[in-house]
Amino acid sequence: MKVHRDIDHLPPFRNAVITIGTFDGVHEGHRKIIEHLKQEAEKINGETVIITFHPHPRKVVSSAILGIRLINTLDEKIELLEKTGVDHLAIVPFTEVFANQQAEEYIRNFLIEKFHPHTIIIGYDHRFGRDRQGDYRLLEKMATTYKYVLKEIPKHMLDEIAISSTNIREAIIHGDIDTANKLLGYDFFFEGLVVDGDKLGRKLGYPTANLKIIDEEKIHLGDGIYAVYAELQTEKGKWQMANGKRQTTNSPLATDHSPFKGMMSIGFRPTVDAKKRVVEVNIFDFDEEIYGKTIRVYVKKYLRPEIKFNNLDELVKQIGLDKIESLKWL
Repeated sequence: MKVHRDIDHLPPFRNAVITIGTFDGVHEGHRKIIEHLKQEAEKINGETVIITFHPHPRKVVSSAILGIRLINTLDEKIELLEKTGVDHLAIVPFTEVFANQQAEEYIRNFLIEKFHPHTIIIGYDHRFGRDRQGDYRLLEKMATTYKYVLKEIPKHMLDEIAISSTNIREAIIHGDIDTANKLLGYDFFFEGLVVDGDKLGRKLGYPTANLKIIDEEKIHLGDGIYAVYAELQTEKGKWQMANGKRQTTNSPLATDHSPFKGMMSIGFRPTVDAKKRVVEVNIFDFDEEIYGKTIRVYVKKYLRPEIKFNNLDELVKQIGLDKIESLKWL
């Protein structure tokens, strides 16, 4: 997949079959649209083109900026889309100027001039241009003038995508990782920077990597204990494998190597201090110093909620049971 960030210098596409959207999550519903896109392109020996926007349009046109929580960062979305076999991804800078162009200008100066589409596949509810005045009917009206084929994404498919996206976000927030992963079609993942902690885990026999979430717009997982896979980013930007032995994961991003097994705690550590929310990952059979490195965590299974124990001995005993339970799922 070729990624295009400069829309003023796009290559000539061969019979471009395009669709437009944020594709946050790149979940099962999105992948149905992408398969339809690929099928249409195959009929005419064309190239598939997905047009997406950055930053998220709601950050520009909505006052509810703080309410935006994305399932994927832009880099994650690029990785996921690349796995679908799409030919091109165009990342369009979404600005107030772009949002405020007239609907006819959007079609003429953006879609036609930049992409020269053979076919546009879009939903009946797609809106564009100033005050969202442009819609499917306008695209239909101008199809003859600009000589493109317009195909509508069925309402039931769009409804499924919207419902899935909402349900995925709700599931992640509440720690229902089973539902989230089922709807995503892969294990939910996030990245964090390993920072200094109080090193209590090391004293208890279960050293942990304390993570600072890198992208604050990324949706936050609910509190609790989880079975996870973890990968370490190397200096070359690649992800480090564990012991050369492949493990089975449900992720389109980790199919050619083996991540480390581990368990994760998210919450306020009620047995210890309950002062601030922390994200800690105990990586099994691992003893390297990784402060300042980036970890990618794939969340496999929710194990239990946070519990306040009477003392640290009880906590250590439960952590041992959590490890046993984690290994059943990994």
